[in-house]
Amino acid sequence: MRECAECGFVYDLTRATDVAPLAREHAVEYADLLLTDSPKLRRRPEPDTWSPLEYACHMRDVLLVQRERALAARRSTTPDATPMGRDERVEHDGYLDQKPSDVGRQLRDAAQLFANVLERLSGDDWERTLIYSYPEPQERSLRWLALHTLHELRHHLLDMHRQLDT
Repeated sequence: MRECAECGFVYDLTRATDVAPLAREHAVEYADLLLTDSPKLRRRPEPDTWSPLEYACHMRDVLLVQRERALAARRSTTPDATPMGRDERVEHDGYLDQKPSDVGRQLRDAAQLFANVLERLSGDDWERTLIYSYPEPQERSLRWLALHTLHELRHHLLDMHRQLDT
């Protein structure tokens, strides 16, 4: 995928080094949305569409998982990025039962941890690879991993706004 038809995000690998500060900024936006007292935070608009709180929990976990994947790619040659079990986590971790302000704080912390790893990458490190299972198993660089994470952050922030701004 070069561009997301839904949100317009463009996968420009030359912009990977810009991801760290943007991840932190987006995490603040998520946290601010979670401070609202809206009952919409926990409401799914449709059974198969996550609530804003579930999207935020998902993004917290994505940031933590992507951090570990980046660290693994620095330790070993082309490791497998084990699927995170995104759909199972909603129930297994009780996303809807979590306190929104806690999730906001955790999301900011996760973005900081992820950004720290990205900021420590040298020129050659950005080219290190891993086997990523999305959309199909393929060797991906850490540049792609960083951009894909930023796309997830932006896309799900849009999902949250769609639900909270109506």
